[in-house]
Amino acid sequence: MSDSIKHECGVALIRLLKPLSYYKEKYGDIHYGLTKMYLLMEKQHNRGQDGAGIASIKLDCKPGHRYYDRIRSVESQAIKDIFESVFSQFSVLTPEDKEAMDDMDFVKEQYQFMGELLLGHLRYGTHGGNSMHNCHPRIRSNNWMTRTLFIAGNFNLTNVNDLFEHLVSLGQFPREKSDTMTVLEKIGHFLDVENQKLFNQYKSKGLENKEITNLIAQNIDIGKILQDSAEDFDGGYVMAGMVGHGDAFVLRDANGIRPAYYYQDNEIVVVASERPAIQTSLNVSKSKVLELEPGTALIIKKDGTVSNVRCLPEKEKKSCSFERIYFSRGSDADIYTERKQLGKQLVPTILKKVNFDFDNTVFSYIPNTAEVAFYGMMEEINKQAIQYKFEKAANESWTNDKLQSELLKLPRIEKIAVKDVKLRTFITEDTSRNDLVHHVYDVTYGIVKDNIDTLVVLDDSIVRGTTLKESILTMLSRLEPKKIIIVSSAPQIRYPDCYGIDMSKMASFVAFIANIELLKDNGQIEYVYELYERCKIELKKPVSQMQNIVKEIYSYYSPEEISKKIAEIVTPSHIVPEVEVVYQSMEGLHKACPNHSGDWYFTGDYPTEGGAQVALQAFVNYVEGRNVRAY
Repeated sequence: MSDSIKHECGVALIRLLKPLSYYKEKYGDIHYGLTKMYLLMEKQHNRGQDGAGIASIKLDCKPGHRYYDRIRSVESQAIKDIFESVFSQFSVLTPEDKEAMDDMDFVKEQYQFMGELLLGHLRYGTHGGNSMHNCHPRIRSNNWMTRTLFIAGNFNLTNVNDLFEHLVSLGQFPREKSDTMTVLEKIGHFLDVENQKLFNQYKSKGLENKEITNLIAQNIDIGKILQDSAEDFDGGYVMAGMVGHGDAFVLRDANGIRPAYYYQDNEIVVVASERPAIQTSLNVSKSKVLELEPGTALIIKKDGTVSNVRCLPEKEKKSCSFERIYFSRGSDADIYTERKQLGKQLVPTILKKVNFDFDNTVFSYIPNTAEVAFYGMMEEINKQAIQYKFEKAANESWTNDKLQSELLKLPRIEKIAVKDVKLRTFITEDTSRNDLVHHVYDVTYGIVKDNIDTLVVLDDSIVRGTTLKESILTMLSRLEPKKIIIVSSAPQIRYPDCYGIDMSKMASFVAFIANIELLKDNGQIEYVYELYERCKIELKKPVSQMQNIVKEIYSYYSPEEISKKIAEIVTPSHIVPEVEVVYQSMEGLHKACPNHSGDWYFTGDYPTEGGAQVALQAFVNYVEGRNVRAY
């Protein structure tokens, strides 16, 4: 994605099912769990550049000993910073210390993070700041282990205000109004309720408090706690948590918007946001890594029992298609195949745009994340080129020599652009800064025929169009092609996201701005204000009755007309080549990603009730000139 955009966070949870001594004896690694957590987080580093954190719980600690640890970082290399700190305690050991390492009970008691239960998080900040306070895992601490709660998640909720007010009505006094704190306090509230219920139950039988505490730890119903907590959550989420005594859980939203995968055997249970992270870290096959079903929770009891519990009613699965297009790493087998299909779906439109002129067309891609889709695109272009030449040979009665000669001329594939270092961080004056932005990418000279060749460049998505205008098109124009065609493997992004991606303002979408400009050009701008008044009326309805009438604003012009206007908007005034922009069709997206139908940012069809409210509010904010988030 040439436009920088922040997106979903990553989670990782590990439960070691054997004593720590088992892993030392079998794998020769005294910190086996920490090593696996490090790998899981590194293999998901694409999901968080703004911070990271881990927490660990030691099972069956004696009172007076620290049974949990947590560390978080907002350094530029947060994962490295965290684990360097954690492993530093093992870096300088006396001969006596090294000898003591043979006793894993001693190691567990004396060294931090040597627990059987670990929770990790990678943070991409959306609207919150990048302070340590915003990093997960978050803790709701209590002197009773069964009331201490850790939460780390990949989520955004659309109804935080309502949830916050509900907490206040319960008599709580939350320290902040954020989805993370709201989730923590909401689950924490029902955790307290469950504790109190069990305490009363056992106390009525005349049991002593210490005995009651052990019984609560054994019998606490995590599934019921999650059912009660998540009943009115509206959003996309994967919430991973640990309770101080040793129970753990991962809950996924009912529509499966956010991803979660898990693996278990007789030694370990692992959960992560991405399947390849588990495959690589544990060296297991794809078939052994399972997807956590939407609306269910994977619950790991302190005794090692693992169960899948349905916590929310079944709903239509609407997994985020942007995960497939861009966010998740392409090393996942299914995602790799889907991205290639995204490239293939674009080919008929591309070949029409270049009029099947393979001799005078150069194909390339920007940025590196578009590479897999580019492979798919070029596979299909090669096939189409061969078929086209055979048909032309038949129609024009080519000789065998001419046909052979034409078939040996393959479509031209070149590495056109290389992203250079960031050059503008120390520049404050606008003119100088903008000049440096034009040089973020360097180009390969001498492979494009001046004023003859058409340059086709694939991007995985075009959101704001600012990088195209400020950098890429200027850079490509230095090669002096006759024409530049920018191709997006994703459809036009038209609506805000409210489930984890940092796309909440209508003015950020070049497709929306292009549509507005077309209305202005054609004297139809009054439709915007008419729709604005209707949106305000719609927002007064109960959330369950709101309809996303913002979709009507796109009814006046075809996607092709909007793409043409986008090309005008993103083309710098100083460049000579003609510029066209081609987007993926919705049909192409669904063919490429048939099992991930979450497409609300393209279609406005939100999977939860709160989505329509966000779209309405975002449109109202735009018309009123308010540069604020819509939820």
